[in-house]
Amino acid sequence: CSRAKDVTMPAKLPVNFFSTRSPVIDLFRGQLDYAEHLRQDSEIVLYFFYAPWCGQSIAAREEIEHVASRLSDQVLFVAVNCWWNQGKCRKQKHFFYFPVIHLYHRSFGPIEYKGPMSAVYIEKFVRRVMTPLLYISSRSKLLDFLSNYEPGVLGYFEFNASPQPPGYLTFFTSALHSLKKDYLGTIRFGVITDKHVAEEISLVHSGSVYLHRHVNTSLIYPNDIMNFTAENICKWALENREMLIRWLRPHGGKSLLLNNELKKGPALLIFIPYNPIAEIHPLLDEITRVALEYHNCNKSQAAEPDLQHLQDSDSPAFDSSVRDAHIKLSETFSITKYPCCNTVVLPQWHSISRTHNVCELCINQTLGVKPNKVHVPHCNFLEIEAALDSFYLQERTFFQVISNTIECSNFLSFYSPFSYYTACCRTVNRHFLSFISSEKTIFQTPKVAFSSHGKKDNTQHSIPHIEDRNWFIPDLHISGTNITGLSCRTNKTLNLYLLDSNLFWIYAERLGASRSNHLKEFAAIVDLKEEVHYVLDQNQSLVGSTLENFIKNFSILYSPLKRHLVDDPSLHFHEQRVITEVTTHTFHDTVFLSEKNVLLLYYAQWCGFCASLNHIFIQLARLLPPDNFTVARIDITRNDLPWEFMTDRLPTILFFPHQRKEQSVKFPEDFSVNLPNLLKFILHHSSLFSSEPCTKECLHKEAVLQQGHISHLEREIQKLRSEISALHQAHNQLEAQLSEARREEHRLQQQKHTLEKQHKTLQLHSEQLQATYDQKNQELLEMAEKLQELADASENLLKENTLLRILVASREGKLQSKDETKESLQSEQILSEDNDISVSTAIATLDEKRIDNIDTIETEHSSGNRTE
Repeated sequence: CSRAKDVTMPAKLPVNFFSTRSPVIDLFRGQLDYAEHLRQDSEIVLYFFYAPWCGQSIAAREEIEHVASRLSDQVLFVAVNCWWNQGKCRKQKHFFYFPVIHLYHRSFGPIEYKGPMSAVYIEKFVRRVMTPLLYISSRSKLLDFLSNYEPGVLGYFEFNASPQPPGYLTFFTSALHSLKKDYLGTIRFGVITDKHVAEEISLVHSGSVYLHRHVNTSLIYPNDIMNFTAENICKWALENREMLIRWLRPHGGKSLLLNNELKKGPALLIFIPYNPIAEIHPLLDEITRVALEYHNCNKSQAAEPDLQHLQDSDSPAFDSSVRDAHIKLSETFSITKYPCCNTVVLPQWHSISRTHNVCELCINQTLGVKPNKVHVPHCNFLEIEAALDSFYLQERTFFQVISNTIECSNFLSFYSPFSYYTACCRTVNRHFLSFISSEKTIFQTPKVAFSSHGKKDNTQHSIPHIEDRNWFIPDLHISGTNITGLSCRTNKTLNLYLLDSNLFWIYAERLGASRSNHLKEFAAIVDLKEEVHYVLDQNQSLVGSTLENFIKNFSILYSPLKRHLVDDPSLHFHEQRVITEVTTHTFHDTVFLSEKNVLLLYYAQWCGFCASLNHIFIQLARLLPPDNFTVARIDITRNDLPWEFMTDRLPTILFFPHQRKEQSVKFPEDFSVNLPNLLKFILHHSSLFSSEPCTKECLHKEAVLQQGHISHLEREIQKLRSEISALHQAHNQLEAQLSEARREEHRLQQQKHTLEKQHKTLQLHSEQLQATYDQKNQELLEMAEKLQELADASENLLKENTLLRILVASREGKLQSKDETKESLQSEQILSEDNDISVSTAIATLDEKRIDNIDTIETEHSSGNRTE
């Protein structure tokens, strides 16, 4: 038989995705040609390409309807089903994801929106497409435009000669191009039509384009180098823009966005609730001010030149006073005028010492000579390298100095006899953090000892660290802040990023934000290279001053910030458990502050071999006296640990003796992890650290401890003996059960043999029945063949019977004709007697033949009936 054909159910006809009362035109059959026809009659069109089954499309439907209800009088909203296989959209468009939003500004487009599928963000982007240029009509609007944290591009065009001056449409198109290339819309475009307003930013010619930058020098589009086209203007603005602070908007799928940004260096991630369509953002403005101060490396002397003369202040007089003040300070502190310094941390002078000598090495080529009033020189790397070479030659001079005051020394350069270097050193205890409670670090004490060529002398001035120089030369231009230009004065420069906590709060929680934080304001510093991150105190409000302190504490040499470690909040074990479960928060108390010996197991949930050691550690915890030993474990996949206690191998076993917790011992990897090896390892290292000379009291305590160990072991031995006797009883019971099982097995074997014999007998009987069945079947087939032959013969006889009936009928007709002939002959008998005799003889002969034929026909008819 032929194979059945595959049956495919045709797709169901699509239905409306949007409500019929919705302001969105729903082309649910994918009529892309009709959508293009609608676009010709509208200035702004938004296409929403969706798939009816897509969860993201269903979730974005309500957001699109909300935006359409607000902007339907200005924007045409069209939704197209791009999944139905019979629609033109499915045949012509090939999208890799849904939904997709395209916007058209008249004939320009498509401008794809790739931001969050939130109504406020979509509305903000649509409004930017509707009005890509902001009209700057006054000095106040110009100041507002330039004060924004986003980069700004301004074009000056005179609308006197014609409705559209030369270059205006090109500038307008460049604004749309920027939205097409940068969906975040970080560059703002504005147009100035007033000549006097344009002169405020030095634009005098119509068609000039100006790129505003807060810190670096603002730029004017180079018409003489680049062609004035929309693509070139957009490319020029994107390449030269200044990003003080960036928005991060992960799309929720697999992406390298965060990884690529964090690899650039330490990052300050600030989470704030953000409404894009709100008119004012006070918190964002405060963060922007902090970012501007942080990146203002010239302390506002060169930064914001365009905003300074726009503000109402007597800036010339103020600048002159500041300049005079700096001149006086430079003359007073000739040695500290913009020195090039480098921090040198000397190693520990003794193995048991917890202190370091920290020195500030500064280039001082003008010592003893009154410096000329010249511009601030740039630090030369080669000079710093030469100073370090000379310093390390006299390293022993500063190596064994132990002093809480700053001690400074001058020494000659190794390369030039006319150059001097200055080194100011102080002894610092790494665990003493009081000296870094503020940015006034170790080089701020007035007790300074100064010397020349190794001879100490008293002086009242010292070389400050590059991060602390503001305390020695106060910046009169900036008041109330000391993070101005900090990004250029430290090797730990931060990249600032903003995230909307309404959308990405899950990232904040992963970094350590409290789940009970209703304001959803959070800040954290992530240093991917050092594998640490710090969290701003969540008890403090997120304002400019707290951010400044947070940045300063991270930037100073010995940062007081405490590394944040991720803890497992789901672990809440009772104290009576045999094995103590350690978390990030309890690690220090359980391991270091405890007066017991601690055996710690590092494990992970996915580690199968770690799970196989649980019963060994339970037995070990029961054997060891709980007053002196603690058996603990920690899941390193759910808890962060200090880097010195991290491991890349699982399972890892560490032993912390109570006398020397900092000198932990690792269980050898080439030993098998079993109870005897663990006991030997613990007893060996616990006795090793207790082998120091001991007093009588100590010996007494040791004897009591040993007696306690002996009694504890005796109790354990007694328990083991009782367990052994119980095991013997269980063994006897098991033997009896095994013998009974063997007898039952023998009986079952006999039953099996009996059943096998019966099975063979039944199989033979089945074969005999099969043979009889085949024989009877053959006989039936033969009988059926004979019956078929009889049926064929009967059919032939019926045919012959029919023919005979026809013959009898014809014969009867002939006999009637013969009777008529006989009567005619009798009438003519007189004419001839001879003829009469012959006629009578013939008639008699015919009668006999008739009788014979009739008998024959009747015989055949009866035979046919019998056959039937």
